Amino acid sequence: MTTDEKLSPGLRRNGNFQRLWLGQAVSITGDYVFDTTIILWITVKIAPGRSWAPAAVGGVVIAAAASAMIVGPIAGVFVDRWNRRRTMLTADACRAILIASLLLLANPAVARRLSPLVMVGLIYLVTAVASAFAQFFNPSRFAVLGLVVAPADRAKASGLFQATSSFAAIIGPPLAAPLLFAFGVQWALLINAGSFALSFATILAMRLPPDQREPRAAGSGFGAELAAGLRFFRSSPVLITVAVGAIVATLGAGAIGGLGVFFVIHNLHANARWLGTLDGGEGAGAVIGALAAGWIAGRLGATRVFWLGLALTGLGVIWFSRTGTILLAVTALFVTGLMLGAVNAAISPLLLAATPQHMLGRVLAVIQPAQQLAGIVSIGLASLLATTVLAHLHVVMAGVTFNTYDAIFGAAGLIIMIAGLASVVPLRKGAGTADAAAAEHGGSGETTAVSHPT
Repeated sequence: MTTDEKLSPGLRRNGNFQRLWLGQAVSITGDYVFDTTIILWITVKIAPGRSWAPAAVGGVVIAAAASAMIVGPIAGVFVDRWNRRRTMLTADACRAILIASLLLLANPAVARRLSPLVMVGLIYLVTAVASAFAQFFNPSRFAVLGLVVAPADRAKASGLFQATSSFAAIIGPPLAAPLLFAFGVQWALLINAGSFALSFATILAMRLPPDQREPRAAGSGFGAELAAGLRFFRSSPVLITVAVGAIVATLGAGAIGGLGVFFVIHNLHANARWLGTLDGGEGAGAVIGALAAGWIAGRLGATRVFWLGLALTGLGVIWFSRTGTILLAVTALFVTGLMLGAVNAAISPLLLAATPQHMLGRVLAVIQPAQQLAGIVSIGLASLLATTVLAHLHVVMAGVTFNTYDAIFGAAGLIIMIAGLASVVPLRKGAGTADAAAAEHGGSGETTAVSHPT
């Protein structure tokens, strides 16, 4: 009897899933609190008024992303070799210790002895190493969810994890500022370190079936295993199509994220503080879209949800680019979030249906670093275009006026929409019966996902 056949249907009766979901819900929320706290800590406490403070804040993002891109492909091979549960426990324990170590920098006596640049450098180091451990944890979590969730429940589980992540993105950042200014940075650090400790405890309490891994061939080394994973990825039209779609959507989301505040000021003619409202509207849509995705995928199939949701996400971004008021912009992003949430929830079913357990680490090790790179490139390219060749754009075509920021966003939306429509044929050819397989062997959790546009 296979592992899937031994599992009881129903997420409410699945203790393993509930434990893992609880731990990850707290951990993801703690991450959002931590990320915002680091930005505020550098800006307000460590380098207030310094000319290099904006660059220092951007360096935190780069440190985490660079670590993911470097370590991710390497981690994928070892994730497929090692026991997934032990890998997750080790990664959580190490991240808890790393984040707790920053409490030393938060100590005023220590902070007075260190220069601001040294403190920022140490924060970069901790952030980069914690990101490296995440590259071992995330693929292991994805594989474990594939073991503990019954086939009929995996699409619902994927939607629940995506909705949880989107909800954490809404509530986490607003918690950071009150914690920092009312109680000090120590509390935000303790919350994040404690969230990893809770995740460790929930994973420790799980009772998992054996990992489904193929025995290593005699004499096979790291290079051979990595090459085997890359060959498998290249041979799968489904994996390539899903990866390209996710990367293109990430490019568009990064462009909006990097220039959103300028769109609010110049196109919506509003105060920059409204940016948070736009983000909340998109996040609320993403929560609802992800929760609904499990139900929709069971009827339309994950393949249709992916390509149709991607195309409609692009259309939503184009709509957003043409808005001129806060109300319309929030509405457009809410609808875009609905579509994006559904796309993110559909990615997991397609990946699990197309990838055997013993290849999951290496497959994710290809997709996730590529998305990290896409996010960095999109922000840099959009910023470059907005400050150079498109800096003073003002063009009227067929009675429609295009300026700098709406032109960039409109082009991003068009590319996303084309990517969605272009996914139809390769997904159908490569998957064959992918819709049925994905509905049956649906997604199991937050794996690769497109970040929020704002």
